[in-house]
Amino acid sequence: MGLSPITLFAIVLMALATYATRAGGLWLASRFDLSERAGAWLDQIPGAILVSLVAPTVLTGGPAEMFAALAVVIVALRTGSLPAAMATGVGTVLVLRALEANLL
Repeated sequence: MGLSPITLFAIVLMALATYATRAGGLWLASRFDLSERAGAWLDQIPGAILVSLVAPTVLTGGPAEMFAALAVVIVALRTGSLPAAMATGVGTVLVLRALEANLL
């Protein structure tokens, strides 16, 4: 199965649009002197967005998602490593879903 030219063109346009919005935001932000408080607030936005994406899955998911979220928090607090925490969460969900499927 090959990649059609229209699909490839759409992917390139989406990548350019994403880059343009990020670069434009950085360019615009560099033109203003932000207070220390505003800078600290902006630094918290990525974490808040991540929580807003993950929380609904954890709250509406099953036991696998809840245990994975707990494992992620524990690994993140102990290691301070985001990649390790993410790998732990994904691995925990995979293992628990596999166990759940075999038990049913």
